[in-house]
Amino acid sequence: MDWCTTIVSLILGAFLAFKIYLRLTIGWCKSQTCLVGKTTIVTGANTGIGFETALDFAKRGARVILACRDQKRADDARKKIIRETGNENVVVKLVDMASFESVRAFAKEINETEDRLDVLVNNAGMLGTGDRKSSDGLPLLMQVNHFSSFLLTNLLIGLLKKSTPSRIVNVSSMAAQYASKFDIDTFDKHISDSTNYSNSKLCNIFFTKELAKKLRD
Repeated sequence: MDWCTTIVSLILGAFLAFKIYLRLTIGWCKSQTCLVGKTTIVTGANTGIGFETALDFAKRGARVILACRDQKRADDARKKIIRETGNENVVVKLVDMASFESVRAFAKEINETEDRLDVLVNNAGMLGTGDRKSSDGLPLLMQVNHFSSFLLTNLLIGLLKKSTPSRIVNVSSMAAQYASKFDIDTFDKHISDSTNYSNSKLCNIFFTKELAKKLRD
């Protein structure tokens, strides 16, 4: 066996081992829960985790509200979800998580037009914004990743309670464990992309834990 064949064999072996590792370690959702008659909201639903979550909700028969910033990308996501699931009860409602005014307007519309809200998934997030500020004068990353989700959740609490048993899902990240410079007094300042991102993800966790206590009953 020449050296070229040996290298190819090693690469193929490593690839196969990696696939086996993934198969053994990645969790697969086996839930058969039906969501017919339920209403769900997913922020940042046009791509990534948000899109896959919305797709799964649609497969389960839910009414899915895609809460997105970009109309075209949201419309494209909606068409793809409907095409893949056959569930046409998928709608787009625009919200810009970089603007508290937009978040308040979105929540107002939801409260006025929706009879129920069973699942709210706070998924919208971003990384690599530098020292850019939001329209509210806050670090853009912190506002999109935490402050606006905090605001949106509190504005929709009434509708969520009305729809009990309902669920709030805050999407965080393993990056939270690297929040070594966590200081609430600096949240209105840009430190670095990595620090602000880790801090925002830790905020998601703290918010979730405290919210769980307040909504225990």
